[in-house]
Amino acid sequence: MPQAIFDIRWIDLLDILIVAFVLYRLMLLVKGTRAERMLWGLAVIVLAYFVSQRMGLFTLHWILSNFLSSIVIIVIVVFQRDIRRVLVQVGKTSFFGRGEGAREEIFEELTRAAFQMSEKKIGALIALEKDVGLGDYLDMGTEVDAKVNSEMLLSIFNPSSPVHDGAAIIRKARISRAGCFLPLAKGEEISKSLGTRHRAALGLTEETDAVVIVVSEETGEVSIVTDRNIERNMNAQIFMERLRNAFLGAR
Repeated sequence: MPQAIFDIRWIDLLDILIVAFVLYRLMLLVKGTRAERMLWGLAVIVLAYFVSQRMGLFTLHWILSNFLSSIVIIVIVVFQRDIRRVLVQVGKTSFFGRGEGAREEIFEELTRAAFQMSEKKIGALIALEKDVGLGDYLDMGTEVDAKVNSEMLLSIFNPSSPVHDGAAIIRKARISRAGCFLPLAKGEEISKSLGTRHRAALGLTEETDAVVIVVSEETGEVSIVTDRNIERNMNAQIFMERLRNAFLGAR
């Protein structure tokens, strides 16, 4: 055994480090998704497979062998959403194309717009692109290509606007499109009290890492949705701080 340790070449160590890094990054990508639980479950099954082989548990080994041979198809069918989300991380975009001053200006404009619409009980759905591109949803909307400012956002979500029912998508520090349709979240865990805008926000954050701002038309409540979580009942100061944290990390 000691001799085997000394026989390890530097290329073997490099191989182990690369595999460990890839597995680590994969776990980070799927963290908090159904795929995370699936990976842990799969790890247990693989461990049971080798244990059954080692201990001569032939029936169990045969069952696990047949299961693992078809696991790729099962995973693709059951976890296609999560797999898609992981794969699109390969192609990354950037929400901000400018410096910190420009970032603060955008946060201020978004905050001003959200709470002005809240006071007037104007419903709104604003998706902010992060690392995972939102190109699939841009094709469905109306091109805007405007600077992010509260006046433009209020105009987009004015009830008389033809695009007020859809989502406005912000990418690279500009309002790219409006009137975009987002996927609705599904599942028994989704509260029936949530409206269409909140379901759309949850649906988008199931598939991407976008930050979504929702203003309720009924109550005027302002919410931020990130990573399938809704945060509600915020004042303007907390709202703006949450935006900063979502893009720049907690300070």
